[in-house]
Amino acid sequence: MRIMGLDYGDKTIGVAISDVLGLIAQSKGVIRRKNLTEDFIKLQDYLEEYQITEIVVGFPINMNGTLGPRVEKTNQFVNFLRKRVDIPVNLWDERLTTVAAERVLLEADLSRSKRKDVIDAVAAALILQGYLDLKNRKKTRKRGGRVYE
Repeated sequence: MRIMGLDYGDKTIGVAISDVLGLIAQSKGVIRRKNLTEDFIKLQDYLEEYQITEIVVGFPINMNGTLGPRVEKTNQFVNFLRKRVDIPVNLWDERLTTVAAERVLLEADLSRSKRKDVIDAVAAALILQGYLDLKNRKKTRKRGGRVYE
């Protein structure tokens, strides 16, 4: 059971995939955007190759909690996906994921041009990892386990 994380942007879609246990997110690259139909064809390759059972898409909420201009485009994309796949498509608050991705890449000492090429994939992995962590904490609590924070 694998989950796909997406960072949906104007020019690219960052893609991340979880391991089969749903514990760890791994960046898988970016899709250079063309139009929704062509973008979806590329996403289908990931869906089939990794046997994806759920999708989580970063939701661009402003820092003050309001909905910004990207929300409408993201909602259109999510609705488009929901009409074409038979698996859950969820939204995840993506505030600060691009900032965190930039920090990770700076710490890895990547040049500006290389950061530009991979930042959306790293952001997708951070979106997915946050979702996986919450999901796994809930599972642990349901089983009576302890979560240490």
